[in-house]
Amino acid sequence: MEDRRISAKSIAEQLGISRDRVGSIIHEDLDMRNLSAKWIPKCLKADQKHQQCQSSEQFWNFFRCDSNDFLSRLVTMDETWLYHYDPETEQQSMEWWHSGSHLPQKIPNAKIRWKSSRLDFLRSRRHLPFDYLPKGQTINEECYSSLLVQLKDILKEKRRGKATKVVLFLHDNAPAHRALATQKKLAYLGFQCLDHQPYSPDLSPSDYHMFPGLKKQLKGRHFLSDVEFIAAAETWFDGQHSEFFLSDLQKLQHRAKKCIELRWERAE
Repeated sequence: MEDRRISAKSIAEQLGISRDRVGSIIHEDLDMRNLSAKWIPKCLKADQKHQQCQSSEQFWNFFRCDSNDFLSRLVTMDETWLYHYDPETEQQSMEWWHSGSHLPQKIPNAKIRWKSSRLDFLRSRRHLPFDYLPKGQTINEECYSSLLVQLKDILKEKRRGKATKVVLFLHDNAPAHRALATQKKLAYLGFQCLDHQPYSPDLSPSDYHMFPGLKKQLKGRHFLSDVEFIAAAETWFDGQHSEFFLSDLQKLQHRAKKCIELRWERAE
C-alpha cells in the first residue's frame, strides 16, 4: 500500500515466491487490480462539483415531470472541427493476419490536410439543418447570433402547433456562447437557456454521442476538397434514423442521474 506502483515481479523477488503465487494473492485474496489513472477534462473544485450537481438536478427534474414534453422542447446547438484527413485510430487499423505473417506497418502522418471547416449542428428530437463555415472563419458572437436567428426561423416551421411552448436551449460554455451579445439575442428570441457548467462534456449530447459517431465515420478517409467531406458528413447524417437522434437526448436523463448519485465524479 505504500508503493502502489510496485510490480508483481519485484514483490516475488522480495518475498522469494513465484510470480503466479503473487498474482493469485493480489487478484483472488486481496481482490485488487492494476489500473491506470483516468484522464478527465479538469480537476474540479468542491463548489464546481456542487454547481454541476445542481445542473444535473435541473435536467433530472425536467425528465421526471414530463420527459416527452421536455424532449419535444429541447434544442441543442454545438460546433466542431472537420478535417480533410483525420488519421484512423489504432483499433480501426487492426487487421487479421496469420501468426507467421510480417506485421503490417504504418507510415507516420507526415502530410495531413489540417482543419478546413467547422460544422454547426442544430437539432431537437431529430437533427435540423446545419452550416459549414468557410476555411479560416471561426465562430464569434456575431456569427453565433445570426445562427440563432436562423434557428428560430427553422423552429417556427418545424414546430407548428407548439409555437406557444418555450424552447429549452442547451449549449456549452464556449466563448461565443457566453458572450453578452449572445445572451441578449437568446433573451430576445425567447429561448430559455438550461444551465451547463464548464468542463462537463459528459452532459453535452453532441460531445458524448453525435460528434464522436460522425468523426469515427470520417477517420482515415482522404478528402481533396471541402465539397467531398461535406458530402460525406451529410450522407452520414441522412443515414441515421430518428431514433438515433432521440436516443442522443434520452441518454441525458441517465447521465444527469448518475452525476447526482456520484456527486459528479464523472458521468461516463
